[in-house]
Amino acid sequence: MPKMKTHRGAAKRLKVTGTGKIKRSKAYKSHILEKKSAKRKRNLRQSGMVSAADFKKTKKLLPYM
Repeated sequence: MPKMKTHRGAAKRLKVTGTGKIKRSKAYKSHILEKKSAKRKRNLRQSGMVSAADFKKTKKLLPYM
């Protein structure tokens, strides 16, 4: 069996934590920021975790992480 390739786009955007969960950054923080409140923009800075529904699909993109 040949080695599986890591999805490079996913590798740049996702990190695996010590407990095996997948950490991600939040969306909607790149432009059109004027109308968003300071509180909303501040909360978008925090990282989130990949949901249980998407975990299996995401894990396939990162076979060696």
